[in-house]
Amino acid sequence: MKTTKSAIPRLILIGIYALLFFFLYSSTLHYLVTKDWERESFSYCYLIPFVVFYLIWISRAEISRIASNPSWAGVFLVLIGIFFFWIGELGGEFMTIYLSMWLVIVGLTWTHLGWQKIKVISFPLFFILTMFPPPVAIMSNLTLKLQLLASKLGAWMVNALGIPVFLEGNVISLPYTQLQVVEACSGLHSLISLMVLSLIMAYFYKRPFYKRAIIFFASIPLAIALNAIRIAVTAVLHKYVGPAIAEGFFHGFSGVVIFFVGIPTLFAIMLAMDKILPTGHKSTSPEIDKASTFGKGKNIDVQNSESVYTKSIPVLLVLAISLVFSNTIDFDRKTPQLKDFSYFPLNIGSWSAQGREKMENIYLESLDLSDYVIIDYYNSKHQIVSLYIAYYESQSKGESIHSPSTCLPGGGWDFKSAGTTHLPINTGNAGDMVVKRALMQKGSSTQLSYYWFPQRGRILTNPYQLKLFNILDSITKHRTDGALVRIITPVYDGESLSETENRIQDFTASLVPILNDFLPGN
Repeated sequence: MKTTKSAIPRLILIGIYALLFFFLYSSTLHYLVTKDWERESFSYCYLIPFVVFYLIWISRAEISRIASNPSWAGVFLVLIGIFFFWIGELGGEFMTIYLSMWLVIVGLTWTHLGWQKIKVISFPLFFILTMFPPPVAIMSNLTLKLQLLASKLGAWMVNALGIPVFLEGNVISLPYTQLQVVEACSGLHSLISLMVLSLIMAYFYKRPFYKRAIIFFASIPLAIALNAIRIAVTAVLHKYVGPAIAEGFFHGFSGVVIFFVGIPTLFAIMLAMDKILPTGHKSTSPEIDKASTFGKGKNIDVQNSESVYTKSIPVLLVLAISLVFSNTIDFDRKTPQLKDFSYFPLNIGSWSAQGREKMENIYLESLDLSDYVIIDYYNSKHQIVSLYIAYYESQSKGESIHSPSTCLPGGGWDFKSAGTTHLPINTGNAGDMVVKRALMQKGSSTQLSYYWFPQRGRILTNPYQLKLFNILDSITKHRTDGALVRIITPVYDGESLSETENRIQDFTASLVPILNDFLPGN
């Protein structure tokens, strides 16, 4: 098929769009491919672009039978996408920029092709969202819940086989060993992948919507059940084969088996529904009236060519201006702390410490912080208070503070109660100091935690506040530096909660004045 002269300007326009999109989102695309897709749960994402292109390709005949009808609604969607781009850039949040990328892609497609063609490729466009990992807060909470659920189901299955088992949290205690259901065994990897596969299967399963929905939602309990079976089989084989079975070949191979069993099971559900709930096999795709689209397409194309170039002007301007501003204006200068944490005192009031702890490199790489300090302090009764402070010179994309409300549950701690509490401590602002308070439990252990976020002269307690003030201060102050201060002390046996509360408040009162020597103010 020859490229007509009228098609050349369109190809040039598409090329300009592609260049502007690539350079505007280059850092985000790099992070997406080299960071997010490298995580085990999302390694499937490398295939998603090819799947999307294939799904559009097999719809090409239906697309060609519909005349393009450029729309201002697509332009409006692009503008919304650029708005989210700046929210993500200034707030230091990748998920918001991922949403921006998707909105811009859909908006550009809608601008040029119109609503009728958008409906034909609506599923491929929606499917693009599966290449963007959910926020860390959602992933951490989901991982913990899946760990606990997999532990309970696995322990129940082992017990049903006649092997006595004791479950405490995510630790399965057997007569001959202990198995800990860690993050890698939570089943999150297989759950997400099987859900994505079920989406594709439901798309090609040309049946009423409710049947397609059943296929998708069936993948969730199916993945959870299969993962529990894997844990139970690992526990049984551990007895007869040895401890290497839990970490060696079977651990990795059993994860693959989940798909060998899961996919045929979903096909079996399809066949069962066709037997139990028979319906016609007519495609649910809308029929196209060829006579209404052929014959007058040429006149429409001429009109649409003029129309689409008119609508392209504001889109190109917005993309170009955003690209220039994002690369020329420094919205976030790095602000070094007043004093290095290596000088943080080992004696605070009546509390003393032996030394500072070091964080493992795997966690340092994940947190991307500028400096930190971890110290265990003891009082005269040898009761411990653990202090952790993380400082960020700037909170740009991928380098922002991780709230304990997401990190601690990911470590197996269950928040029994959480909220804010007022402390009669002078921070230079009017009123009491407000901090976040959390009572946590893991197994038989209970801890009390206080934490807050010193941010450029403010004391914040909410992660959403962090994003809001990061956006505001990046524009007005060109600063997004900030810190997390977290204090944890155990609730000792025979100790009342009020005694624990007095201990952590005593330490906090002695700590706050010292922080002013290390953390920049407003």
